Amino acid sequence: MMDILPILSTLKRHKTAAGLIVLQIALTCAIVCNALFLISERIDMINAPTGMPDKELLVISVSSVVRVESPEAQTQADLAALKAIDGVKGVTIVNQIPFGNNSNNSGMRKTADNNTRGIAVGHYAGREGWLQTLGLRLAAGRDFAPEEYVDGAVTDAPNPKIPAVIINKRLAERLFPGESPLGKPVYVYGDEPLRVVGVLEALPSSHPKARDENNLHTMMLPIRPTYRGGSFILRVDEGRRDAVLKAAVEALEKGSVGVKRIVRDQKRFEDMRYDYYREDRAMVWLLGGVCVGLLVVTAFGIVGLASFWVQQRTRMIGTRRALGATQGQILRYFQTENFMLSTLGIALGMAAAYGISLALMRHYELPRLPFIYLPVGALILWALGQLAVWAPARRAAALPPVAALRS
Repeated sequence: MMDILPILSTLKRHKTAAGLIVLQIALTCAIVCNALFLISERIDMINAPTGMPDKELLVISVSSVVRVESPEAQTQADLAALKAIDGVKGVTIVNQIPFGNNSNNSGMRKTADNNTRGIAVGHYAGREGWLQTLGLRLAAGRDFAPEEYVDGAVTDAPNPKIPAVIINKRLAERLFPGESPLGKPVYVYGDEPLRVVGVLEALPSSHPKARDENNLHTMMLPIRPTYRGGSFILRVDEGRRDAVLKAAVEALEKGSVGVKRIVRDQKRFEDMRYDYYREDRAMVWLLGGVCVGLLVVTAFGIVGLASFWVQQRTRMIGTRRALGATQGQILRYFQTENFMLSTLGIALGMAAAYGISLALMRHYELPRLPFIYLPVGALILWALGQLAVWAPARRAAALPPVAALRS
């Protein structure tokens, strides 16, 4: 505490240098706090569980070379042929898949009034076996009964009759907070009610990284897509994915199950997920590089300033040593000085970090910067400052009193 007044007196004589290092620390604090938050958010998004056995799923989309008179019959033949491949544990068709190219959404209401504003819901449609093939878990209720499935063409009708729907847990909590949704009616197509028969623990959106809250809400309808309006999903033994994928493509492409096929897409679900987040991983590395670069530049700035001040204060150091100051006291003097400058810079940086967060919220719809990142950024910069000033302060403390006074 006795060093504070001399430090303040010294800093008044070096206002420009002290101000520059304070501004540098403030800028680094503001950017690093927000960058760490964005990095954490993207890592959480990339690693968020889908509730599906990602490493066991294959996705195949096909088109016919010639017109098919009976798409449903052809689809059933496709499914039977794919099920017969050794290593296939389940196969189905769904109209869209997470991390895919399609994005089907529908409005869902709790009343039959078409004028009532609905909730935007990710619209999945799947054939029998979808639940087991996708590896999804029910939190409540049951799977669709065989008699509840309807042909895919039913949705072309003006007011289609679809008896049941399964929704994910987030949608259930949004529609029926604190209540069981089972057996309750919801409305998607016109004024025909759909009864909620099940609630899934998780069913991710087709585009999980979309920031819209409604993107978290999804449902599965008992509508049978054909190969023309959906993708084959195969659940296989993880160790045999490549062999099964090759066999499945050959079966569809070479016409072994009817008309000849063109395979538009063939991927492991795990690879789809990896490709989907490619830009986000690049952003994580970029932001990480920015943080490291700023911290390195700030550390060199502190080292340079501390070294300069040690040279400027050599006689002061010698005088204090001659009057009985120990090496530890000289070391603490420079550390205290750095701590005071860092604290001022961090305080300004925290205010700037909050301002940047508000701007990002307003212009890019990002969430507010959580408070926890401010003390994290402060601790990083305090530690960086103390480490950066350590070497110059050690050199100052090691100066012999006679040599310091002579210089």
